[in-house]
Amino acid sequence: MNIENAQVQMRKGILEFCILHIISRGEVYASDMLDELTSARIMVVEGTLYPLLTRLKNAGLLNYKWVESTSGPPRKYYLLTELGRTSLTALNETWVDLSDSVHSIVAKTEQGGKPQNGPSIFIPVVPIEPEPIPKSPSNPTS
Repeated sequence: MNIENAQVQMRKGILEFCILHIISRGEVYASDMLDELTSARIMVVEGTLYPLLTRLKNAGLLNYKWVESTSGPPRKYYLLTELGRTSLTALNETWVDLSDSVHSIVAKTEQGGKPQNGPSIFIPVVPIEPEPIPKSPSNPTS
C-alpha cells in the first residue's frame, strides 16, 4: 500500500464537501478557498480547485458572479445554489454518520482492539444513593 497515495485519496474524497462548506458561508473568491484549505492542511492547488468548481457549477450546486476589482481584473465570487444547500445538508448527515463510524473503529483499536457492547467512550457509572425518608409524626418508625 502506498501511504502517500492513500492520504491524497482520503483528502480528495472530502474536498468537494469542504468546498461546499466554505462557499455556504457566503460569496467567496477562489484564492480565499485555497487559503482556507491550505491552512486546514487539505492540500490543494489551483489545478485541482478550478476544475472541481467548474464540475460543481455544471452540476447546479454553485454559481458565480463577477465583481469589479479596484486593483486589477474583475474577480469571480462563488455562491451556493438552493440545490447546493440541499446537497450540503445531505452530505453533512453522511459525514456525521461516517465520522461516528470511523471514530468507533479507531477508538476500539486505541483500546487494544477489545470488543465492546455499547458506546466507544467510557462513561463511569456512579451509583445514586436514595434520599432518606424524612421522619414524620404519622410514621414514627422512620
